[in-house]
Amino acid sequence: MAERFRVTYATLSDDDPRLHAGYETGVDLARTWLGATITGHISPGETEDVPSVEVTSPHDPGVVVSRVRTSTDRDIADAIAASARADRSWAATPWRDRLVIARRVAELISDRSNELAALMSMENGKNRLEALGDVEEAADMIRYYCDQMEANDGYDHPMATLNPAERTRSLLRPHGVWAVICPFNYPMALSAGPAAAALITGNSVVVKPSHHGAHTAAKLFECLREAGVPDGVAVLLPGGDEVGAALVAHPGVAGVTFTGSSAVGMSIVRDFGVDYPKPVMAEMGGKNPAIVSDKADLDAAALGVARSAFGFAGQKCSACSRVYVVAEVYEEFLASLVAVTESLVIGAPTDRDAFVGPVIDAAAVARYREAVSHAERNGRIAVGGSVLGGSTALPGHYLAPTVVTDLPVDDPLFHRELFVPLTAVAAVADLDEALRLANADPAGLTAGFFSREQSEIDRFLDRIEAGVVYVNRPAGATTGAWPGVQPFGGWKRSGSTGKAGGGRYYLPEFMREQSQTVVM
Repeated sequence: MAERFRVTYATLSDDDPRLHAGYETGVDLARTWLGATITGHISPGETEDVPSVEVTSPHDPGVVVSRVRTSTDRDIADAIAASARADRSWAATPWRDRLVIARRVAELISDRSNELAALMSMENGKNRLEALGDVEEAADMIRYYCDQMEANDGYDHPMATLNPAERTRSLLRPHGVWAVICPFNYPMALSAGPAAAALITGNSVVVKPSHHGAHTAAKLFECLREAGVPDGVAVLLPGGDEVGAALVAHPGVAGVTFTGSSAVGMSIVRDFGVDYPKPVMAEMGGKNPAIVSDKADLDAAALGVARSAFGFAGQKCSACSRVYVVAEVYEEFLASLVAVTESLVIGAPTDRDAFVGPVIDAAAVARYREAVSHAERNGRIAVGGSVLGGSTALPGHYLAPTVVTDLPVDDPLFHRELFVPLTAVAAVADLDEALRLANADPAGLTAGFFSREQSEIDRFLDRIEAGVVYVNRPAGATTGAWPGVQPFGGWKRSGSTGKAGGGRYYLPEFMREQSQTVVM
């Protein structure tokens, strides 16, 4: 087996030539996959006259990454029925046997990380380090969830007794058919992670990827099948929003994991479970603040903000899209942030030196244009503000990383999630004002803080309203969570359960408790 490189979202150095040689070999292989037709569960007689969506690369719209066949209503109904049948035997499979299969899936993903990451770069525009991190995060999530199942002895625990003749235990048991609705921006990690959690805990799973993640999801399913996940236990159902809506509406679906917009997530929370309450795990994005104290290392702060604001062109729910800086160091910090932003390399995501790749589609470009125009009317563009795509070198949806200033602190750009490479910076009087503004937004996913004074750090940690927080982190002010290291989940509008993926309380969300008392 070739030497395996461990790339995470905190990886800052990529100067080992063997890492790049492996990825570039993966690019050669992934290019042979381009143009494939992606299908999921197909019902008998449903192969003719079914529409498909042509998915092109955000780097170059002339490159067809895949043609995604849309799942029909009959496909969806048949897939859920097949999953329900398979679910009974899978739930009855000893959990240790399920872990053997899941760990095999993780190893297959890691073994294929170069080609899977290369495909992802072509499909959604992630640069090579971010794509490699996405793939390895998927594998590490599976390993971590297996370890958690083992550490908790399958969530089967003896309880106290009231009668010497009785034996009572508390047991967590699966719900049934679980739907996983995935976003484009983490097509491997946010497909594999929740799907594996559902499978490890004894549920069957139906996965609905984004169009711009369907090819990656199909490769994940190759790993699932090769590892020994039985037919029907895991089903792929590609398609658009209508397929996700059909899954949510289907009475045979017992639970839903959703990652996406607040509007869609809240509709699922409200509408899922008509006859009785059913579990919904919804991660609904963020408007993530960084706070820079006058006691901060300003160079570290500028690097951390830039990496979190402009990594993957700002298309992360954890992206740093607003920054509050104590006035005494505002100008110095802004100058440093502008310098770091100007140094970022914009290029094709498969290029070795590229940090900022394209945004996903023309709609993202339109949101950027609108935001830049608004900032020019109401504030100032400190750096960036240009649409760069359309050239020979950058034919796709490329945007300049942008820092905007001189806006009122209640301006919409401080509260609207854009998913583009743009962050807004404001001066504040002190830490108390920064915390008030940071917490005023209804989202509460991630937050960052820079200060070298412990009392300020303690105050930030005590008062910030976010599920994932970082202090003095140049690798990413608000981004970079890793399974088993930083559990990832939001507070307030950003999450529906208060429990975080990649953390020790995640697996129980896929199960329900049963107490069993037996008189001997």
